Amino acid sequence: MPAAKEQIRQIISENNIRSVSDVYTLLKDSFKDILQELMEAELDAALGYEKNKKGDLNTDNKRNGHSPKTLKSQFGELQIDIPRDRNGEFEPKLIPKYQRDISGIEEKVISLYSRGMSTRDIHDQIQDL
Repeated sequence: MPAAKEQIRQIISENNIRSVSDVYTLLKDSFKDILQELMEAELDAALGYEKNKKGDLNTDNKRNGHSPKTLKSQFGELQIDIPRDRNGEFEPKLIPKYQRDISGIEEKVISLYSRGMSTRDIHDQIQDL
C-alpha cells in the first residue's frame, strides 16, 4: 500500500473519523495548526533564528509574544495567534496585517498537507522562501 494511503488510514483511526463532519473538523483543526506553524516560521525567517535558539543571534530584535487574530475561511472562523517581535518590525506576508479573509491560502496549505507533508515540512518550505 502506498505511504499516503497508510498515513490516511492512520489519521482516520487516530482521530476516530466516522462521518463527513468528522473529516471537516479534522481539516479545520489541521489547517489552523499548519497556519499557526507557518506564521511562526515566517517570524523565524524575519528574525534570522528559530524559536528558543541560544547563542549569537546576530540581532537585537527578539520574539515578544502573540496577538490573537480571528480569520474568516471556508472552514468558518479560526482564531490564531500572530507572533510579534519586540521592535515591532515584523510584517507578516502570509496573512498581512488587517487581512481577515484567507480563503485563497487554504487551498495551497491543504494541498501541501494532502501531499503528505507534515507541519514541520511545510515550516521548512516557508523557511526556504
